[in-house]
Amino acid sequence: MDEMITELQSLNIGKVKNNEPLAQHTTMKIGGPADIFIEPSSVEDIKKVMNFIKEKNLPWRAIGRGSNLLVSDSGIEGVVIKLGTGLGHLTINGSTITVGGGHSLVSLSTLISKKGLSGLEFASGIPGSVGGAVYMNAGAHGSDISKILTKAHILFEDGTIEWLTNEEMEFSYRTSVLQQKRPGIVLEAEFKLTEGDRTAIVSQMQKNKDYRKETQPWNYPCAGSIFRNPLPQYAGKLIEDAGLKGFSIGGAKISEMHGNFIVNAGNATAEDVLQLIQHVKDTIHNLYGVKLETEVEIIGRK
Repeated sequence: MDEMITELQSLNIGKVKNNEPLAQHTTMKIGGPADIFIEPSSVEDIKKVMNFIKEKNLPWRAIGRGSNLLVSDSGIEGVVIKLGTGLGHLTINGSTITVGGGHSLVSLSTLISKKGLSGLEFASGIPGSVGGAVYMNAGAHGSDISKILTKAHILFEDGTIEWLTNEEMEFSYRTSVLQQKRPGIVLEAEFKLTEGDRTAIVSQMQKNKDYRKETQPWNYPCAGSIFRNPLPQYAGKLIEDAGLKGFSIGGAKISEMHGNFIVNAGNATAEDVLQLIQHVKDTIHNLYGVKLETEVEIIGRK
C-alpha cells in the first residue's frame, strides 16, 4: 500500500492519503477509513487516477460532499476519489451553464439566482455537489435535476469519457443510469435554465431555504432524507404517525423535527444507523404494510 501511495503522489494529481477517515468527508460525520483517498486537482488528474486504478486493478468509488452517504464503520476498500474544488469550474453562456462535478449545489443555485436565471431554485438547500446531484437526480419542491440537465460529462470505469444526453442518463425518482447500469463519475454537467425576474427568483430561493431550516435538522450531522417516499404516501409522515420521532439506537436518532431524517446525536456509528433504519422498516411494514426503501446510499465494507 505504501508503494502505491508513493507512486500516486509522484503523479502530482492532487491530495493523496492512506487510511483517511471518511467521517471527515460525510455530512453525517460517520465512516471508517478509505484505503487510498484522492482529491484530484483537475479533470486531467482524474484521468490519471483512473488509469492507475485500471493498471493496478483496484476497486474504486467516487464521492462528492458526502451528503447522501452512509459509509460503513469498516471503511471502503480500494480508492475513494473525492470530487472537490479541483472540479469546481463554472461557465455561463446566456441561459446555458456548464459546471464541474465538484461545485457546491447550494452555492451554484445562489450564484445563478443572482444572475436572474431560473431553474435551480429547488436546489437552494440541498447540501451536496453537482456531481452527486446528477448521479442521484436530486430534487425538492416539485423539481429535480432531470428537468434542467441537457447533458453530463461522464468518466466510466473503463477510463472512457462520454457526454450523455438527458435521455441517456435514464433519470427516474432519485436515480440515474450511473447508479447500477453504467457506473461512472460526473465530471461536469450542462444545464439549460430560463431567464426570469431576478427579484422573484431570489425570493423563491430564500423561501426554499427558510422552509428547509424550519422543517429539517441540518443543525445536526445528518445525510438528508433516509427513505424514498412511497408515493402517494410520504416516508416522514408514516414515521411520524408510527410514533417513531425521537427514537434512538446508540448515537443515532430519528429527528424530532422530521421523521425522514436520522441524525448523529452523539458519536453514532454506521451500525447504529443501520439498526435504526431496519427498525423503522420493520415498524412501518408491520403497521401499514408499506415497504420503505432507502434513499441514502449505503456503501463500504460489510
